[in-house]
Amino acid sequence: MKILLIEDEVKLAEYLRKGLGEVGYVVDVAHNGVDGLHMALEGGHDLLVLDAMLPGIDGFSLLTAFRKTRQTPVLMLTARVSVEDRVLGLQTGADDYLVKPFAFSELSARIQVLLRRSHGARDTAEPTQLRLADLEVDLVRRKATRGGQRLELTAKEFLLLTLFLRRKGEVLSRTEIAEQVWDMNFDSDTNVVEVAIRRLRTKIDVPFDTALLHTIRGMGYVMEERNG
Repeated sequence: MKILLIEDEVKLAEYLRKGLGEVGYVVDVAHNGVDGLHMALEGGHDLLVLDAMLPGIDGFSLLTAFRKTRQTPVLMLTARVSVEDRVLGLQTGADDYLVKPFAFSELSARIQVLLRRSHGARDTAEPTQLRLADLEVDLVRRKATRGGQRLELTAKEFLLLTLFLRRKGEVLSRTEIAEQVWDMNFDSDTNVVEVAIRRLRTKIDVPFDTALLHTIRGMGYVMEERNG
């Protein structure tokens, strides 16, 4: 799934681009209304995330122009909190509305709902199953198995395993894992990542013949199938 993010706050745009990329979306970014409208009309995106206050062309005017020829789902972002602004956004053609500041998890959930609505549940960007060797994760039922055996995981362990499977073959640093799973800036005095990795290994690797979660000394961890 391809998303166009039109947001003039550069730091916020980069944060959202990175976060949405982590959960499987391809994200294009525009920082003003003129570029945003051009990319929206030409880019063939599955969804637009559109800030209301933009230089060049404001979000409401952009959406009005866009809706003349396109019915792509649009999620509007705004710092405005008045009911009138929310109503204006919806009347202009927005499919949903999110007021800043917002949690990334809420943005991601709203995007999934809009994409399901427009493409159907089976055609969302989020895969329903992740696999590596005989390890499988069912994201819909929130169930993990290895070799057909059910793995009893905590919510954080499930999230950690899902991160590794989405990024299988990539070395993930302790800092990145802490940011993605615990939504925290990593503190070198905290061993939360090491503890969680150790507990996850006792469930997904120790009872089985082949290890899938490996430590890369001085760099981090990687989930991959190794021969021999």
